[in-house]
Amino acid sequence: MTKPDKSTFHFTVGELIETLLTFPPDTPVVVSGYESGYENFYPPTIARLAHHPDNMYWDGQFQRAEKPDENSFEALVLEREVRHD
Repeated sequence: MTKPDKSTFHFTVGELIETLLTFPPDTPVVVSGYESGYENFYPPTIARLAHHPDNMYWDGQFQRAEKPDENSFEALVLEREVRHD
């Protein structure tokens, strides 16, 4: 099996582990997504989110919180790369 060209990807496992070690270990992790297939992702960031379990699947059960309150929380977000092609 041929190895993929490293310039195609934003992170290797080692780089991701190194980055994740800079965040508190009890931080929840979520990913963005829509439809099918897989994409690269941007560097992990922290976002304040609110849980909306009744949302339709295409909207995701977590949304950015409009304002910090007792129902919002911080999570690490792995946001997929958005391509415009």
